[in-house]
Amino acid sequence: MTFTQRKTSPFNPTENMRTMGKGMRAAILFLLGVLMLLGILGGRLFYLQIIEGDLNQQLAENNRIRLIAKPPERGRLFDRKGNILASSRLAHVVYLWPIAQSKDKWQPIIERLAQLMGVSAQTISDKLEQEGYNSPNLVRISTAISPKLVTVLSEHSLELPGVKVEPEAVRYYPNGDVAAHLLGYTGELTAEELPKLREKGYRPGDVIGKAGVEYAFENMLRGEWGGQQVEVDAFGKVLRILGQKPPKAGNAVKLTIDLDLEKAVEKILGEQQGGIVAMNPNNGEILAMVSHPAFDPNLFSGKISEATWKRLQEKDHPFVNRTLQVYPPASTFKVVTMTAALESKAFSPSDVLPTYPYLDVGGFQFWDHNKAGFGTIGFYEAMAYSSNTFFGQVGMRVGERTLAEWSHKYGYGEYSGIEIKEEETKGTVPDPEWKQKVVGEPWYVGNTLNMSIGQGDVQANLVQVSMMTSGVANGGFRIRPHLLLEDNDAREWKQSLNISPTNLAALQKALKSVFEFGTASSLSSAEIAMAGKSGTAQDPPRPNHAWFTLYAPFEKPEIVVTVFAENAGGGGGSAIAAPLAVQTVEAYMQIKKQGNSPNNPPVPVPAQN
Repeated sequence: MTFTQRKTSPFNPTENMRTMGKGMRAAILFLLGVLMLLGILGGRLFYLQIIEGDLNQQLAENNRIRLIAKPPERGRLFDRKGNILASSRLAHVVYLWPIAQSKDKWQPIIERLAQLMGVSAQTISDKLEQEGYNSPNLVRISTAISPKLVTVLSEHSLELPGVKVEPEAVRYYPNGDVAAHLLGYTGELTAEELPKLREKGYRPGDVIGKAGVEYAFENMLRGEWGGQQVEVDAFGKVLRILGQKPPKAGNAVKLTIDLDLEKAVEKILGEQQGGIVAMNPNNGEILAMVSHPAFDPNLFSGKISEATWKRLQEKDHPFVNRTLQVYPPASTFKVVTMTAALESKAFSPSDVLPTYPYLDVGGFQFWDHNKAGFGTIGFYEAMAYSSNTFFGQVGMRVGERTLAEWSHKYGYGEYSGIEIKEEETKGTVPDPEWKQKVVGEPWYVGNTLNMSIGQGDVQANLVQVSMMTSGVANGGFRIRPHLLLEDNDAREWKQSLNISPTNLAALQKALKSVFEFGTASSLSSAEIAMAGKSGTAQDPPRPNHAWFTLYAPFEKPEIVVTVFAENAGGGGGSAIAAPLAVQTVEAYMQIKKQGNSPNNPPVPVPAQN
């Protein structure tokens, strides 16, 4: 059988129509798909550009534009005459710029940086983690570094992308350890401090006041951050600077202290462990505040080596401000006892009492310091000779509650109001309730006797003793000690103790008698009439403490000086502390004659190391 193959003509219209229909359908379907896809893309584009255009534009700008924050220069500290107490010097500081690298890329960079700087890589990583790897803020990872290290980091800069060595003003104290406890020091924020201060604009690595007026006046000294707005590429590299806001330096702060007097008092105290406070009794201005041993606050403007830190700790607690720590005030407290006796009307200024070698109370013997007594005497002789048996009898008759009442009126057992309150211990004014609560024992008559002579559980600091002395010197007012030089209304820092004029005159005469014929008679001066009180506090098994507090000139007081010699032993307050107090008054009078033009040393360039 023969089969004949049918040939289709290319000109067959029916068959051609079927073939064309299939192609057109495919083309139409393709076109519809493209149109649908374009519609979806267009709709999405419309949504992103029109509906959320502003938001997305902002996000794009945030990815392209960065703000590099710049810290402000800390405000300077001046003494009352304009002498610089704290300023700034130029140094170099190491920063990391978190957004410059991804988290993974940062790790080898940090390891290399730590190796070059000789620090812990973990410490650097912790600071970067605190700020966050996407942060545009520079993260400080060092305080001032040496010029040698600046050179080393510059030479290895290609290995350290995202690491910046920037010039910055760091704290500088031109007088070294002079007024160290009063001024305090600055240091980096700790991990514990950061959460509390972040809402105030602080960042990891920020430097803040840590002690003294640096801490107390932080808000005034800090200043405001500025920065540069820069455009960066996808790798975080700066393409151009778009604008900048200069940092605003902190405010200058003028203090009440006199640098010349501060230096003189430092020399007067010498190597004696203890402190000296000089204060204006009329307005509470602190003229000098010296505590020894001290430290150089410049050490904290850079990295302290372990060896340096250990050496500082080996000294006798150099960071403790002894002018604000409490000790038994000893016989200086007899001013409170005499005030309580006269104002309670239990005694009059003319009353006399017999004195004895000792008083036997409850089977305990309370000795007079000369072991013999002083015969029958009145308040003036008792203050001049510092008779324990006289004031012990007075205190027992007056009672512990009246003694406590006048202690508080003078400022004992309370914070003095000085601005560096974080370093102040307010001390103790004991009473029966206090003893039962703290010691778990009832009050005995012997406690009252001990209290009346400033021993036992009574504790006070040098500023509080100065406040008491000022109250007698200034006509019967309790003043608020302060360090900020200002012209406040007198009602803000001065309140009446309500001591009668007769009793006040008796107190003044009693303190003057200390210099006229009492424990400080060998130190009396024909040029400067002074009034004051010595004190010797027991501190078994260690040697006794020595106190002396005075005011001068007697007729028109300008200065109160309180000296505390810790565990000085020897002859007590009149032999050890009194000469230092008198020398301070003499230095004050000499400096008063000098001019007030400041003499500020130049800021040094850090040495190569």
